[in-house]
Amino acid sequence: MQKENNSDKLVVGLDIGTTKICVIVGRMNEHNKLEILGLGKSASEGVIRGMVMNINSTVDAITKAIKEAELQAGVDIKVVNVGIAGQHIKSSVHRGSIMRMSNDDEISPADIDRLTNDMYKTVMPNGNDIIHVMPQLYILDYQEGIKDPVGMSGVRLEADFHVITAQSDAINKINKCIMKAGLEIDKLILEPIASSLSVLSEEEKEAGVVLVDIGGGTTDVAIFHDNIIRHTAVIPFGGNVVTNDIHQGCSVMLRDAELLKTKFGKALANEANQNESVSISGLRGRPPKEISTINLAHIIQARMEEIIEMVFAEIVSSGYEGKLAGGIVVTGGGAQLQNIKQLFELITGMDVRIGYPNEHLGKSKVEVVKSPMYATGVGLVLSGITSIDDRDNKYLEINRMNELRNDKKAEPVKKSPKTFDLSMNKFSDKLKGFLAGDIDDSLEY
Repeated sequence: MQKENNSDKLVVGLDIGTTKICVIVGRMNEHNKLEILGLGKSASEGVIRGMVMNINSTVDAITKAIKEAELQAGVDIKVVNVGIAGQHIKSSVHRGSIMRMSNDDEISPADIDRLTNDMYKTVMPNGNDIIHVMPQLYILDYQEGIKDPVGMSGVRLEADFHVITAQSDAINKINKCIMKAGLEIDKLILEPIASSLSVLSEEEKEAGVVLVDIGGGTTDVAIFHDNIIRHTAVIPFGGNVVTNDIHQGCSVMLRDAELLKTKFGKALANEANQNESVSISGLRGRPPKEISTINLAHIIQARMEEIIEMVFAEIVSSGYEGKLAGGIVVTGGGAQLQNIKQLFELITGMDVRIGYPNEHLGKSKVEVVKSPMYATGVGLVLSGITSIDDRDNKYLEINRMNELRNDKKAEPVKKSPKTFDLSMNKFSDKLKGFLAGDIDDSLEY
């Protein structure tokens, strides 16, 4: 499924969520925009708060979603980019360093790769594996604050790295599910990082922005500043806990609670109509149940305030409070809740917008993917085409240019065979004329 030309390269994103399993197939078109070719979706019954708990149920859901996407896209899916989330995700900052042999040579992308790869050897607590190592700022010969050292000269190269870890058991369960479904993992991507690729603009990441992805089981947070990811966190509450609160507070079935939330729910109680109510059909032999929409809004607002306060606590602990001109971008299924933007603004005092995954989308067969609930899936497709760190794209281009330059130097200089043949023919014709007595003073060798 993978070809070298990005315009032909098909990439598949697999989002193993708490409420749904989503498979998206896409490729870059001739205008360098992402074209979605297929979408497959199935209910997720084996995942709790972002973690696979029942392997067989998850495999069945993955297989169903894969078949639907294959049928729609007309391709055979074997390799996927998979998202990972859950309360077990941890992030920390570590410093790494390397010594270079000479001060005369310029720092190359190979030096950056060596420094970054060394960080994957960092010893972590038992039962945790490193899934991402992302450089923050570099230090060259004790000169700090360097964003990109390639092309500079120095001996001691250091960097602070944002290191993200996940539980080994959680990774193993995902691997087992993928293998049982007859698939292979190309990349394992932290879900908020994937979502950021699909909903954030370069200007927002440069100015400083908080991405908040409200899923069914978790709320994922990623903070960017100066175009570099600075902080990540996973909050173990999402849309499902709101549904459960409605289920208990209104004494209705879970399926009715989910319907109430999505159809009539509001995140701000003062936006609800005091005189409005919703009728829910009662159990067998019982009369319908009347639910006040203002009571429903009070239940939703109480839980959403708790989640937003946790998000704001992550912003404060990151050290970037007051430095994020891009404000907050809310995406995921929870972003579709009415008045969620206003509630975020009320609690955080920051500018807020709803993030739709159309930042890089072109014309596609499946227009429904432009909904916030598919932000992670679209981002997983983009992660197979573009790099998480923009500096990596620059380094790839430098390496490509160096390879072309080296190839040209290695080519021996040869005289064109065609030119040689023509000059010999010309000499032969002149020689024949000379021997025949037709002397021509213009004979040239």
